[in-house]
Amino acid sequence: MFYVLIILGIVICVLLAFLILIQEPKGGGLTSGFAGSNNIMGVQRTGDFLEKGTWTLIISLMVIVLLINVVIPKGGERNSEAEEIQKQINKGAPAAPIAPTTLPGLKDTSKK
Repeated sequence: MFYVLIILGIVICVLLAFLILIQEPKGGGLTSGFAGSNNIMGVQRTGDFLEKGTWTLIISLMVIVLLINVVIPKGGERNSEAEEIQKQINKGAPAAPIAPTTLPGLKDTSKK
């Protein structure tokens, strides 16, 4: 189901891109050739069809994305290596030993 929704989402994205590229800003595009008449072979206005198609694809893409989020496969069993690494991270580093105030073999010059 997950892969079907992914493929459907990609197809909708491609169709949406083509539909948007067909349109031209400020009323151009396919509608500019039919500016003189409102009814050509049963289609009232091409701009309305392109706009409704764009909105339909946008809404369907949003629904598909939400469905993908719901049916996304969850992680099954955890990887044992990942658990060990996480345990080591959570355990923290061992405390550093307290350094001596003077190094062995050197004279202590602070006492006089």
